[in-house]
Amino acid sequence: MTGFVYMTSDKPRGVIYTGVTSDLHGRIWEHRNEIQKGFTQRYKAKNLVWFEYHPNIVLAIQREKSLKRYLREWKIKLIEELNPTWIDL
Repeated sequence: MTGFVYMTSDKPRGVIYTGVTSDLHGRIWEHRNEIQKGFTQRYKAKNLVWFEYHPNIVLAIQREKSLKRYLREWKIKLIEELNPTWIDL
């Protein structure tokens, strides 16, 4: 099963949420429609600003755990390398 690691935000350089899923389209739909209560609902982090594809969900989970240990500035740099204007992907 393939996997995606992704980051959502409320605005450029705003709150950053890091997650992992096997269904990126469906998961982002859940964030935007506030299907589950939690961090993204509370902080309005609904814009997909970065994602990374992995051929294996286990690798995606490992990458997510690694990214969660990153400093905020490192995450911002990673996002801005792919998406300098923080547009909703």
